[in-house]
Amino acid sequence: MSATKAKKESSYYEPVKGTLEGILKPRFGSYHLEVTADRKFSNMLKAQVGSYRDIIFFFLKDAAPDITGFVKGQYSLDFVVVEVKAENIKLDDVYQTRKYAELFDARYALLVSTHEIPEEVKRLSKVVFSLLQLPAYKRLTLVHFDEKNNEFTDWFPENPFAEGE
Repeated sequence: MSATKAKKESSYYEPVKGTLEGILKPRFGSYHLEVTADRKFSNMLKAQVGSYRDIIFFFLKDAAPDITGFVKGQYSLDFVVVEVKAENIKLDDVYQTRKYAELFDARYALLVSTHEIPEEVKRLSKVVFSLLQLPAYKRLTLVHFDEKNNEFTDWFPENPFAEGE
């Protein structure tokens, strides 16, 4: 990855994190998100990973989600992983995000792009049913981030934070 591309992508981490926090704040009693693209995780985040799963940090030394966190509901704590792309979503990006989601057993896995969600990926997910599926009936969500307005404008297959989800 070129330095120019890496710099451009990293410039979206905070805006995407802030936009996501705006969605999480009214829905969850407690939440925490942090930029983890540098493969550094806070003690607060590490403390939420059960000791039986802490082996994941061995694998995350080489590559980590761009944003990682958790939400606390009334009865559960669920992980959130976010991969940010400043380009069109590619199939490899889907599998990269799936890897992070599976390592954290994340309920919410978002692949966010500053470009529209490609029709080809949407269509592929309809014939390769497992493409966006994660273990335990969880699902990876593709998201278009409008960089001009700092907002999410499209969710595929749907917004996992919408009421009734």
